[in-house]
Amino acid sequence: MSAEPDGPEDRLRRFATIWSRAVFPVTSTSSTRPEFGEQLLPLARRLSEALRARTFDAEEGRAVGAALVDAHCTDPEALSHSLDCVDAYLVLYCGGDGAPEDLRARSARLQHAMAAGYAQALRERTLAEQESISAAALTAQGVVAQALHASEARFRAVFEGAAIGIGIADLAGNILQVNGALVRMFGGAEQLVRGRNVMEWTHPEDAPQVWKLYEELVCGEREHYHVEKAFYRPDGTVLWTNLTVSLLRDADGNPEYQLALMEDTTERRLLNLRLRYEATHDALTGLPNRTLFFERLEKALGAGEGQRFGLCYLDLDGFKTINDSLGHAAGDRLLVEVADRLQACATAPGEMVARLGGDEFVALTTGPDTEREVDELAARIMNALVAPIMVDGRELTVRGSIGIVEGPAGERSPAEVLRSADITMYRAKSAGGNRFELADPEADARAITRHGLTTSLPTALDRGEFFIEYQPLVHLGDGSVRGAEALVRWLHPQHGVLGPDRFIPLAEHTGLIVPLGRWVLEQSVRQARQWRDRHSDAGPLRINVNLSPCQLTHPGLVQDTVDILERMGVAPDALCLEVTESALIGADDDLLKPLRRLAEMGVDIALDDFGTGYSNLANLRRLPVSVLKLDRSFTQSMQQFPADPVDLKIVEGIVSLAHSLNLAVTVEGVETGAQAEQLRILGCDTAQGWYYARPGPPERLHELALVDATG
Repeated sequence: MSAEPDGPEDRLRRFATIWSRAVFPVTSTSSTRPEFGEQLLPLARRLSEALRARTFDAEEGRAVGAALVDAHCTDPEALSHSLDCVDAYLVLYCGGDGAPEDLRARSARLQHAMAAGYAQALRERTLAEQESISAAALTAQGVVAQALHASEARFRAVFEGAAIGIGIADLAGNILQVNGALVRMFGGAEQLVRGRNVMEWTHPEDAPQVWKLYEELVCGEREHYHVEKAFYRPDGTVLWTNLTVSLLRDADGNPEYQLALMEDTTERRLLNLRLRYEATHDALTGLPNRTLFFERLEKALGAGEGQRFGLCYLDLDGFKTINDSLGHAAGDRLLVEVADRLQACATAPGEMVARLGGDEFVALTTGPDTEREVDELAARIMNALVAPIMVDGRELTVRGSIGIVEGPAGERSPAEVLRSADITMYRAKSAGGNRFELADPEADARAITRHGLTTSLPTALDRGEFFIEYQPLVHLGDGSVRGAEALVRWLHPQHGVLGPDRFIPLAEHTGLIVPLGRWVLEQSVRQARQWRDRHSDAGPLRINVNLSPCQLTHPGLVQDTVDILERMGVAPDALCLEVTESALIGADDDLLKPLRRLAEMGVDIALDDFGTGYSNLANLRRLPVSVLKLDRSFTQSMQQFPADPVDLKIVEGIVSLAHSLNLAVTVEGVETGAQAEQLRILGCDTAQGWYYARPGPPERLHELALVDATG
């Protein structure tokens, strides 16, 4: 038993072989089946390359469709078998490592292009045959005008044996002659065709120019015309045709008859409609997909003056949990039910619902009064999701977050509208979900800026855009500088200097906080070494560096810290790592283990923002901390004299508790001399704030330290 083909060329040949076996039985060719397979191999290669190309080119699919006609695959079954084969096997054998969903979508577009190219080539081939027949008909005008014309027998053979429908009528429109192909197109009864008048064959979908062209022809103003036209058959079904009508003149050149040539395109049209539907509708829910939605949105945004639009962007809350717990099959059934409910919400003229993918849906309304209508549409959608949905015997509660964008047509592109709706939807989700929010240009701008910062963060560190400022830590007893807190800044090329509140949350979200934190630690320890070397007479200075919760859980924290201290030649007791109280609430031994190891080495651990995390004070005994940094909210009232007695008691109690546990107390946000004096009286050890110095370059700390040492 032979193994399955491994190489791309083997798989390509396998696909071409399957294709040739499917099409060969319905192909008029003198080649053998293997020879025919070799003919299809270049076409298979073009499809394979188009499937995996960086940019999709529909022309490749159209060229393959046209090549099928050149290979004499003109039987209607040949196209159907080819499209079925491409649909079933192209991605399987030629998809490579691409994303299956993207490959399937591109395969569907290639099938649509193949059908279009096939139809165009077949039409051109048919027109060429029609030209030949028309030439024969014109040469044989004597069949009608002169009964004894010498070429009557030859014309009759062409007339009766042609595969396309042929009819002859007088200038009044009365049908005089029809061939067998035309009779079969209209159901097989000649008496229902012969004797009728052309003017009876109107159809609601006739293009406006069809009958104008007809009038010009019978008046002798034009020799022929070509249109796509629909006819009703006697049984009420619709026949679609490519219709060519030519004028026949007598021996003196006067108009005498009209000759109609019809190609039945009904099956081809139905195939194109099916391919169009599949390309523009979601396979799971049957709703319009992203492609069709963007077409409708672009049309709505291009409407005339006075027209408006309203867009609801819906994302289901907690859908991933349903998928993870019940499986994707249950999730799919849930999406189908949600789609049905949403479809029932958008039934008014100018409204539509589409599925963009996953659990994301959009609803669009258009017209002059969408400011009111879009709010009502969003309310209907929220109400439609209230009732539980039964899936596999389970009653599931579904909720959603909706972002609404509404405005006049012509001001924004579809991409801008959808981006605004997406941003607004996530704002609703961040606010707790199960609600809808209206788009806010300022909020959009902030979100876009935040996204821009997020995308530029990874390269900012490599480009050296970060720098560190230092804020002194001052001893409240003697006013000496004991060290400084390292505060990272980002010198952004467009936005200028950004504080940590603008980018640290983004760095934590993207995981960049670990390399950024390592860089801050290394730069700060290097600075501590420089202080020691240049100003040893000012006494030892300690550097405080903040740790994020992400850094706490990183397995390399302890080793990175040890390596940096050893490489810089700095003692562990010159470093203090600050951890927020909220990061240690409920911390287990595994989380505390790296902090304990660092504390055992001599590194100080400070509990930052103490008093904001509502932690149990008894937990302080199990935490490996040596410093409490009291949050500024406790000491703001001390900026004025007299201070709030309640705040004084609270701070006094915290200081007493900390000292009883052998913990030093540092206070943040000291801004006045009265505040500093009051904190000194209460027993606080060190402080930092604008009263002493704002964060600045390391040279400023040198100056302050020297003043203390000499003063």
